[in-house]
Parts: sequence; structure tokens; C-alpha cells
Amino acid sequence: MKQTPFISIIIPVRNAGRTLPTTFNYLFRIDYPRESMEIVIADGGSSDDTVNVIKQWQKQYSFIKLVEVPNCPSPGFARNKALEVVKGDFIFFTDGDCAPAADWVWQMLKVFERDEKVAAVGGELYTLRVNKDNLVEAWCEHFRFNMVSPRYGFIQEGYFPDFPTEPLPVDIAGHKAYFFGTCNVAYRRSAMQKIGARFWDRPTGEDMDLSYQHRSNGFKFYFAPKAKVDHMHQADLKSLKKVWVTYGQAHIPLIDKYVKKKGLEIVLQFLHGNPSFVLPFPIRGFIYLGNFHLMHIFGLIFLAAVILSVIFKSMAIYILALASLILTIYFVYQFVKWNIGMEPRNKFLTWCKMKYLTNLSFIQGGLKDFKKTKILCIEPSF
Repeated sequence: MKQTPFISIIIPVRNAGRTLPTTFNYLFRIDYPRESMEIVIADGGSSDDTVNVIKQWQKQYSFIKLVEVPNCPSPGFARNKALEVVKGDFIFFTDGDCAPAADWVWQMLKVFERDEKVAAVGGELYTLRVNKDNLVEAWCEHFRFNMVSPRYGFIQEGYFPDFPTEPLPVDIAGHKAYFFGTCNVAYRRSAMQKIGARFWDRPTGEDMDLSYQHRSNGFKFYFAPKAKVDHMHQADLKSLKKVWVTYGQAHIPLIDKYVKKKGLEIVLQFLHGNPSFVLPFPIRGFIYLGNFHLMHIFGLIFLAAVILSVIFKSMAIYILALASLILTIYFVYQFVKWNIGMEPRNKFLTWCKMKYLTNLSFIQGGLKDFKKTKILCIEPSF
């Protein structure tokens, strides 16, 4: 760039003692003048040694700031508190379990320099294994957990599509929901100030909402995969399942905020290209029909047909039972085949269990607040 802009890196944390030392080690490898940057850590009320770790680093590096937010309700709330004290022209966001690459800042800044209409630049996300023997971490790496490119059909570097004038549910909370997670994104501060952008205080979905605040106001988003961040994921299955519940749960308020027309969008995920159509209905939301859903649907049909065949002894019911059994086996195979080559191969059933339970948690999250909101989200199959 023509000059070196001052940048701010915001990191919300809570009980990040397991990963924060690694994050700091990577932050200090970033190739950027120290006099032109600040790192603002917003602690949301940690009960472990997180705050002590931060204060020890502060003794060595004056550009580290600590914002303490006791009884913090959400990561978005903590980020808002950090935004109140930052000085940067560009605001970089990452998390206390992330490890940015050395050229992370420059890879994003060169995009901002090329196009003044770009409000945000996001990079690619990879898994950083903390424990090489941890099976949950291995699964996250294999699953490409939270990666940007696979989420959108393996897109290449470039601009995100324009925000729809009248977005459908899957444009906001489905496979067309283009956003950057706050583990790897940078925003132009002037764009944030122009629209008064703030994170909402809900426990999750704040990164999607912040993206849509800007995109719905005509700002451009640019995907720069070379701006790489490695992510240290959850170390146990219980925590991972909880994350997926919150992901599904976040979609309901997003649809409520951005989708105005009523109707259910039906996505035929088992067909190439994920074709969809809107079914007139007095509620909003979406229903995905993929391998996960269909193996359960045909499994239930098979069980019902077996029971009916015992009662009625009908050839037509026998045929229905056989057809539904074949389809159940087919969709089960389609669901688990991606795990067949995963190493170590003797953990195949473990990989299948993780895939099943995380997908189930995702769907449970999408249904969690249906009674209260009357917004239906039957989440996709993995």
C-alpha cells in the first residue's frame, strides 16, 4: 500500500487458557510494523488463567490492550466493547483459538487498496491440531470444519455475489448464505461507521448478521484464500455438538430479520445443484432433503411397511418394504461414504458416529425455537 495504515486486531476470549498461548505466538509472527498495530483482547469473564496470560504478554508488548467484560452475554457483546476503544483504520477479527499466518494482514490490506467499495475481506480457515491423537480434532480437519471455499461449492478467490433484493431463507441461513466468520475477517472501519454496524448480543450468528448489515447496504465482500488462519477446534464431542446446536439456532433470528416473505423453501439437496422451490405456507423457513433426512424417512417407511405386512400380508406392502429398505441402505451409504477413506481406518464407526451426531445437533438447533418463533429450519445434511 502507499502508506502503512494503523490496524486493530480484535479477539474475544473466555476461558481460552488451552489455546491462547498458541494464538499469541502466531500473532507475534505477523509481518506488520508494531507501531502501526494494536491487539485488543476482550475477555468475557474468564474463570481460568486467561486474564493472567494476557497480562503477562502485556508486560512485554505495549500494543496489547485488555478490555474486561464481566458477565459478558456473548462474543458479539465483547467485540462491541472492543470496538469502543480501537483506533485502527481496518479492524481485523480472529479468535483466541486461532493462528493467523505471517502475511495475514498484508493479504487483506492489498484487496482493500485495490477497491474502496470493499467493506470486508475474509480468508480461508484450516484446522490446527493441538493434540495429534485427538479424534475430534482429526474429524474437524477431515470435515474441513468452518472452511469458506467448501461451504460455497469450492469457490475461488474473488467477490461474493451481490446481496439479494428479496432474500430467500437459504440466502440467509442456507448454502447460499455468503458471510465471513469473525475468526478470519477484516472490515474497513469507515464502512462500519457509515452504517453504524454493531454485533448483536445473541450467543451466536453475530458474524452472519454483521456481514448482512454491510452486504444489504451495497458494500462488497472479497474472498482472499491466501489470508490464511489455522483454527484450534473443540477437543471433545460434547463441545462440538453444542457448537452445532448454536449454529442451527442462529438461523432463526437471521431469517426473522432479513426474510420478509412467508413460505417454506424446499431444497432437494440429494440432487445435483441443490434445486429448490418455495412452497406457499403461512410460516417462513426452509426444509433440506439430503442423505441424512432421506435415510431416516425411508427407514421409517420400511419399519411401517414391515408392521403392515405382518397384519395385512399384502404383496404391494412387501414390495414397498423391499423398495424402502433398498433406498434406506442407499442413502445411509451416501451419508457415510465420505468417511470410508479417513485415517485411521479402524475408527470408521467413530467417524460415522461423529458425523451423525453433529448433523443431528445441527438439525436440533434449527428446530429449537420453532414453537416460539414459528420459523422452521430443517438444516442440511452434511
